[in-house]
Amino acid sequence: MKILVINCGSSSLKYQLIDMANNAELKAKGLVERIGLEMGEFTHKPVGKDKYYTQTPIPDHAAGIKLVLDALTDPKMGVISSLNEIGAVGHRVAHGGEYFTKSCRIDAKAIEEIEKLCAIAPLHNPASLVGINSMMELLPNVPHVAVFDTSFHQTMPAHAYLYAIPYKYYTEDRIRRYGFHGTSHKFVGPRAAEIAGVDYNHSKIISCHLGSGASICAIKDGKSVDTSMGFTPVEGLVMGTRCGDLDLGAMLHIAEKENMSFKQITTFINKECGLKGVSGKGVDMRDIRAGKEAGDERSTYAFDMFSYRVKKYIGAYAAAMGGVDVILFTGGIGENAFFQREPICEGLEFLGAKLDKEKNKTVIGDDAIISTPDSKVKLVVVATNEELVIATDTFNIATGKEI
Repeated sequence: MKILVINCGSSSLKYQLIDMANNAELKAKGLVERIGLEMGEFTHKPVGKDKYYTQTPIPDHAAGIKLVLDALTDPKMGVISSLNEIGAVGHRVAHGGEYFTKSCRIDAKAIEEIEKLCAIAPLHNPASLVGINSMMELLPNVPHVAVFDTSFHQTMPAHAYLYAIPYKYYTEDRIRRYGFHGTSHKFVGPRAAEIAGVDYNHSKIISCHLGSGASICAIKDGKSVDTSMGFTPVEGLVMGTRCGDLDLGAMLHIAEKENMSFKQITTFINKECGLKGVSGKGVDMRDIRAGKEAGDERSTYAFDMFSYRVKKYIGAYAAAMGGVDVILFTGGIGENAFFQREPICEGLEFLGAKLDKEKNKTVIGDDAIISTPDSKVKLVVVATNEELVIATDTFNIATGKEI
């Protein structure tokens, strides 16, 4: 069965076509960008064929999805002869709230519940719904499955997910920690355990998904017991443009000083802070590293803040779980920025984690152990594959298997 994986953003759409009957072989992937703007962009990468790129008006997500389906079946750049070869569609949905504890087949009830969650995920779920509705209209006769970023974290205990605010805001408005990057943490945890030679269901793993968006997850005996992102993806680590942990009093002071509206505050904490706000050089860790090496003060602050915050969460989660067996790094920075992994791991020897600095420098985008042979805690790099998680859950649900 060939699974089409769809990931809709507010003005973009990522996709992959994966053949589950052939060892989860990737057939094609691509990106639709600048949806709804004057001129859109479409990149299609069929495996074994030349990449295709074009600029064209893309007025809405439905038009973008039609571009994708036309490209997949095109005689020259396509990888399937007709849409009948697509057996199911898997949709990434950012927020599943407390209702969705696992992936599910999309029906009228599922759409209704996802719509309800737009109130607490206004930046993410509306885009997912547009993609779902558009794709179900174009491919009405195949199963559609929703895979939620938050589901993996629904095993967190109440003391980890509740906020210290009046309890009615939880009971009435479901304001609590939800966590995100669940599909990534769900994939890399078992893979890291396999590489490290430990039993995933009887181990303590700290999963560091580090990229422009970044989060850390404490996985104990195969279940998420805490994670750094909260009610929204803003909380936790320093990120590309998100502020991470911030004193609410400081935000109120800034908002009053700048006379900000709620919309402006949302834009500020999501788009203007993080590495971008501190460094003034954007969000690419390579550029920030270059700035630090050149002696730029703000780049140095940004670089050091990032590694410090990751290290602090590692220590906190080791304490929360009563130890740690594996610390893993994944995501764009975690997999590739060896120069960022080193300062994160420095000083973790008290936990029994010893980095092999020479080995660490050689690992870029590969699955590998980067700790020394005598390290009690295994330090592991794992390449994440969220699309494979979505495709696997979609395949299992579409074929009636348990997930």
